[in-house]
Amino acid sequence: MDTRQLEVFCTVVDRSSFSQAAEHLGVTQPAVSLAIRSLEKRLGVTLIDRSGRQVEPTETGRHVYRQAQRILAIESEILRTLADKGDHVSGPLLVGASSGPGERVLPTILGAFRALHPDVGVSLRVDDSETVIDRVLDRQVELGIAAMDRPHRSLLFEPFLRDELVLCCCPGSAYAGRRLTLQELRKTPLVVQQEGSGVRALVERELRHAGLRTRDLHVVAELGLSESTKTAVEGGLGVCFMSRLSIDREIRAERLAIATVEGLDLRRILYAVQLASRPTSRLVRSFLDFAREELGDQAAVLDAPGTRPVRGGRVG
Repeated sequence: MDTRQLEVFCTVVDRSSFSQAAEHLGVTQPAVSLAIRSLEKRLGVTLIDRSGRQVEPTETGRHVYRQAQRILAIESEILRTLADKGDHVSGPLLVGASSGPGERVLPTILGAFRALHPDVGVSLRVDDSETVIDRVLDRQVELGIAAMDRPHRSLLFEPFLRDELVLCCCPGSAYAGRRLTLQELRKTPLVVQQEGSGVRALVERELRHAGLRTRDLHVVAELGLSESTKTAVEGGLGVCFMSRLSIDREIRAERLAIATVEGLDLRRILYAVQLASRPTSRLVRSFLDFAREELGDQAAVLDAPGTRPVRGGRVG
């Protein structure tokens, strides 16, 4: 089977567009359409529903998409293994990341790493932490950067980056610069991030330790990840717990302000997630070493107390 056709198909599904897939792959739109038609003819099924305004996979197409991702991951691993036989760092670096590091930290580091190693092709997918971990398990990405860990014997979690959550609010609001009590927090209009986000998981864990549940708070909206919640806070909808990494720029520009809450320890470590059964490639190890140098004091060092790599358990 032509893996190039599978790559084209997966890109169309990922981007829900023939034209955007063509732009991403650096080919013409007719070439993308031809590749999809050829793959459909080869398999004898319809993979893409072309009847609506948005391009979507058929039910069969969704099944083929999942299998194609695995095939492409195996191909990538074969190429990586061959590349590791030499001294030259090259090949595809597929990274999945949660929104905090994925939107504000990793793009710069990945760009600098590729400038140093021009034969490396970098690809970054930003999702909530649960989805990032799932993508590692499904071999869609070799490396994930997630804001939580998950008990799973197939996963290895390695401390990567230090962060903390803060209560984000509008500058000049009654909460800016304050330290709120838990009783005050219960009455404060609160925007929460979607299920599966590392921010929400940590906040809910700390609330449970303090004897509270999310339902005990004055939740006015449940939105997506960091960008949508930032917009809601800037618009005055409420306050929101957010990663300090994701709002430093807005704080410096005085578009957002922060508050803290008594009794909640919202410091956290973000993890580099890999399959435990898959030896770390030289490319991934080179990138992790490079990233830690770039992060400096923000890096979660491996030899700090409680920050050893673990297989599917709690770290730090």
